Amino acid sequence: MGTSPKISLSHVGVCVSDMQRSIRFYTETLGFALAKSIEAGAPFDVLAELPQMKLRASFLTRDGNTIELICYDHPSPLGPAERRPMNQLGLTHIAVIVDNLDAAVELIVKRGGRVYPKTRVETAAGKMVFCSDPDGTRIEVWQKP
Repeated sequence: MGTSPKISLSHVGVCVSDMQRSIRFYTETLGFALAKSIEAGAPFDVLAELPQMKLRASFLTRDGNTIELICYDHPSPLGPAERRPMNQLGLTHIAVIVDNLDAAVELIVKRGGRVYPKTRVETAAGKMVFCSDPDGTRIEVWQKP
């Protein structure tokens, strides 16, 4: 019987329609820092199962976490730029902890994101509301008590 492999989280990828807008949103709004940007094609087109793929990727870091923003030149991105239902299989959201929920939400809207006021709740765990980035990726904004 083999031993279990050592596993650690590397990053989470987010497909975006406008790389510069998304870098500004995640750095200026959520406090991530741009670590590096690359262009990719072969052999990563095989990995992504997108023949002749061409993309730009930017890696943003904060508190030991990395988000890879991916902007496809070929093929073009697919799907609506709106938030996915929470019960749709796959990645549902990114969560951030803030010290001032109202100020964070105001900044998200100012930088091109959206807030969904009907999702706001106050619990023993704190105040929370769902927002989204400019391409509709859900962001849970959480202010702990």
